[in-house]
Amino acid sequence: MVAWEYALLVRRYQGQGRNFHVSFVWYAPDGSRKDITAYGDTAIAHLNRAGREGWELVSAAEDVNNVQGSTEVHRYHLKRPLA
Repeated sequence: MVAWEYALLVRRYQGQGRNFHVSFVWYAPDGSRKDITAYGDTAIAHLNRAGREGWELVSAAEDVNNVQGSTEVHRYHLKRPLA
């Protein structure tokens, strides 16, 4: 039986028009949290980096707050076999 560990990549977009900020946070299997924004400016860049480390995308979800027009949150759930 394969045992898995799980992680979460969160992309947060905040702002309007040209005044916006995109950040990426990695939630590791041990519960730690790390701002990884400096590693890339797209979700694809971060997912490819995670893939090179053995992570597989399991699901993705999006929350958009269009009432304020200012927030999008994308969650990428990943897994990999325990070593």
